[in-house]
Parts: sequence; C-alpha cells; structure tokens
Amino acid sequence: MKCTRCCGLMVMDHLLDMQESYVPMWMRGLRCVTCGNIEDPLIHQHRIVQRARRANRLTRRLASAKRVLRPAAAA
Repeated sequence: MKCTRCCGLMVMDHLLDMQESYVPMWMRGLRCVTCGNIEDPLIHQHRIVQRARRANRLTRRLASAKRVLRPAAAA
C-alpha cells in the first residue's frame, strides 16, 4: 500500500493508544516508512467522511453556479 502523503511504503504496525483511556489500548495500523504517516481504521473512516463532505459541497457549488450562469431563454 502507498502512503497518502508521500507515496512511500506503508507497513503494518502495532500502535499503543494511551491518551483515550486509563488502560493502554493496542491496535493495528499502517505506518509509512518514509514520512511516518500513521493510518488506522478510525483515521481512514474520518478521511472518507471528509472527502464525501467536500464532494457534496463541490457539487452544490457547481449546481448553483450553473443556475447563475445559465443564459435566459430567448423570447
């Protein structure tokens, strides 16, 4: 798999989350060998949601721009 930031090699890594709870929580994720970018399932899900929101905003902007730029019908 390629890194989303630098297109480097992503490897499976075991991550320790000590901030979210009192008990250390281990999870598996992907880490880029080149830049250190970390991607776990939660990060991946949030990025998918953000992309969908951006796409919705873009389609709404394009639709409103088409309505504004549409020439008036000739009478």
